[in-house]
This record gives sequence, structure tokens and C-alpha cells, in this order.
Amino acid sequence: MSVPRRRFPGARRARVVVGSALPIDVAERLPACDVVAPASGVMAQHALDAAVADADAVICLLQHRIDDAFLARAPHLGVVANNAVGHDNVDVPAASARGVLVANTPEVLTDATADLAFALLLATARRLGEGEALLRQGRWHGFDPAELLGAELSGRRLGLVGFGRIGRAVAARARGFGLRILYAAPHPAPAAVEAELGATRVELPALLASSDFVSLHCALTPATRGLIDAAALARMRPHAILINTARGAVVDEAALAAALHAGQLGGAGLDVFVDEPRVTPALLTAPRTTLLPHIGSATVAARTRMAELCVAAVAGWLEDRRPTNLVNPELWPPAT
Repeated sequence: MSVPRRRFPGARRARVVVGSALPIDVAERLPACDVVAPASGVMAQHALDAAVADADAVICLLQHRIDDAFLARAPHLGVVANNAVGHDNVDVPAASARGVLVANTPEVLTDATADLAFALLLATARRLGEGEALLRQGRWHGFDPAELLGAELSGRRLGLVGFGRIGRAVAARARGFGLRILYAAPHPAPAAVEAELGATRVELPALLASSDFVSLHCALTPATRGLIDAAALARMRPHAILINTARGAVVDEAALAAALHAGQLGGAGLDVFVDEPRVTPALLTAPRTTLLPHIGSATVAARTRMAELCVAAVAGWLEDRRPTNLVNPELWPPAT
């Protein structure tokens, strides 16, 4: 049961804690506030925990755990702006129970993440990382018709696990490469969307068994945690390539590494990991694997707009306006 939302009293300067350096000047955007933010890099969890005691608003990242214990340290906190689309790092029910609004940053990183997912697919299918390493390390001895043979995309099947904004954006890109699109999602997309993208909904086991490339675009929930486990990987084709730009914990990394080392899969392209920044050591040595440091939204435009949405959410709460992209909208109706 949620309680009425906290309101900013307005009789003092608000204190806004920002968990990392951002591509915009938060203090300049919120001149009536005292802004606490690192000059560079990301604030460690313990530092954020200490800084939140007298905070009215927090802008945080995925690696910041905003749980009930964190919220209990912040009696004045009215809004948490999560600088991400997903909000699995925030205990939203606990925030609602304390009257704290939670906002996120959807839509603005759709194209950037879809581009990156497709880049991972191409890089892994055509073994670009291996080729670059061969050249840079001085081990390339000239054209060899049997060297670094990869997979073509045209006419193959791409299976999308999750068919929200990013999944559909990947499907749109895939059509230009002649890929046939399957998707697995809890609910079917509108018929017009399926027709426009040439996408067919199937159950996950069928998608895994029939796709040449599988790209993950589902949110991290109790139902999707460890979704791609050893059993799921065993259903995939031996030449299939797995792409993950969603959340690391959707995949059982140990099982994936074992499958890659055993030659059970054609490859994997990963931008996210279970315990970031740590990467399961066996993945680092796995063949035909492209690994990136969580850069799906790392374009100037996307990261700037994400930061702007966070600041807009904070400004909205301070002015008693509904924040942009409210995750717990049940708090917004005026208390009776």
C-alpha cells in the first residue's frame, strides 16, 4: 500500500545528489538547488548512501542499489530519477510505500541500443574482433580463402526475445539485411506492426530451436532472470549466435561460456554482464565472442537526452508537476 507522495516544502534550497558525472551541467539546469555530484566518474554505492541523508532528489545509475534500506536513510527524498530505461536496481514498491516517486529514461536510447545490438550481431557473425586482433598482433600473413569464415545474414532467421521499442527497432534494421524475424513476447504486437516488420510471434522454445541469431530485448524480472540457461542454450542451433544488450542476468553466464568453449554455439555478442564490471573469466577466453563494456546507449545524443530526462523529472517534482516517465504513477493522484 503506497502512501501520499512526498512534496518539496519549498522553504529552502533543494539538495540534489547525482550519482555520476553527466554530459550536461546539472547545477546549471537546476540553479535553485544545491547539487552534489562527482567531477568525473561514478559515485560508489557507499558514497551515495552517505550523501543521501539530507537529499531531496537523487539521480542514480543502474549500478546503484536503491532499496528500502537506502530509502530509510533519506527522510526528505521525494524523487529517484534512474538514468536508464530499466529500473531493476530500484525497489519501486518500497519507494511507493514511502511516497517517493521513481522516474526512468525510456525511448531516447532506443535507436542507439538497436544500432549497438546490430553491430554486435554483425561483428560476431563476421568475426571482426578476431580479424582485428590477428592484424594488430602481426599474425596476419595475407589473404587466405579459408581464414575467419563467418556467417551471412540474408535469408537467415533472427529471433527477438522481447518485442518492445528496442526489439522492434532491431527488427526494422534486420529487414534491410534480408533477415526473417521471429519474436517471443508475453503479448502479441499489433497486427499492423507485425506486418510492417515482417515479424511472426512464436513461443520461446520454438524461437530458440529455429533461429540462426537470437537477440535479447526483455526487461529483467523474476521471470526472465536466468532465462537463457543451459537448457535454453541446448535448444539453440549449433551455429546460432546469441546477442545480449538487455541485462546480464537474463543469461546464465557460466552455462553460456561452457556452451561456447564446447563448440555448442556459433558465437555470442554481449554488452551486459551479471556482475558488472566483472566478467565471468571463462567468457573472456571463449571463442567467437564479442564483448563490450555496456555501451548500448553510449552516443552523445542518447546519453545527453537521458540526463535531460532525469533533470526534468527532478524539476517536475520540485514544482509539484508530474515528473516525466513516472514508474509508480499510483502516487500521482492528489491525496484525499
